[in-house]
Amino acid sequence: MTDRALELLNLPPGPAMLLDIGCGSGLSGEILDEEGHVWVGVDIAPSMLEVALEREVEGDLFLQDIGQGFGFRPGSFDGAISISVIQWLCNADTTSPTSSPYARLTRFFTTLHASLSNGSRAVFQFYPQNDDQIQLIMGVALKAGFTGGLVVDYPNSKKAKKYFLCLFVGGSAPGRGRQQQLPQGLTGEPEGVQYEKRRTENSNERGRKDKKRKNIKDKEWILKKKDLYRRRGKEDVPRDSKYTGRRRKPIF
Repeated sequence: MTDRALELLNLPPGPAMLLDIGCGSGLSGEILDEEGHVWVGVDIAPSMLEVALEREVEGDLFLQDIGQGFGFRPGSFDGAISISVIQWLCNADTTSPTSSPYARLTRFFTTLHASLSNGSRAVFQFYPQNDDQIQLIMGVALKAGFTGGLVVDYPNSKKAKKYFLCLFVGGSAPGRGRQQQLPQGLTGEPEGVQYEKRRTENSNERGRKDKKRKNIKDKEWILKKKDLYRRRGKEDVPRDSKYTGRRRKPIF
């Protein structure tokens, strides 16, 4: 589903700065890495972020309740994706005006719109409970300044049917000079879960890369990991020196 979300994001060639909303353990982030993008992940579950840290994902991670909105600088991101998350914003306390689904959705979409660059997109794969929930989510998003709409893949299939909310910031995409158009949903019969197949192939390739990485830890790789740990606030990271990454002689 992350592959399909990236396809709908319709990014221009080259690396992009992306926001992964509800990043969990960083599975979607691995695909973003493979595509050459830089990403920031947010999630409400500390345990999932701990797993992501243990897996040494490349993206920067934030513990964040997205229903409280974001605090990123305006125009920080070239796009945003989210897999199976935004429907949970509708499960909120309805007794308080500030914590109702409408209030949480409003804070979420308003601050997200501000953090995206002009001409960018945000793509959300989600599982709506009913049509009323779809209308609520779309209505709040449009009121926050987004344009776009709903893309439904395989609408006639019970198993393969997927909902994607595809939202636009501004009128035209950067460098393209034309109005953004809502993508078409996939139709017909699913071709043997093509995206799942690609995911499996990518996982196998990552496994080979990870195995190679564990066996070959050169100086550049070690410095990169140490810098990543420092940026995340990890303590007791050894200082860099001329001996960093140097192969030591065996001791008999």
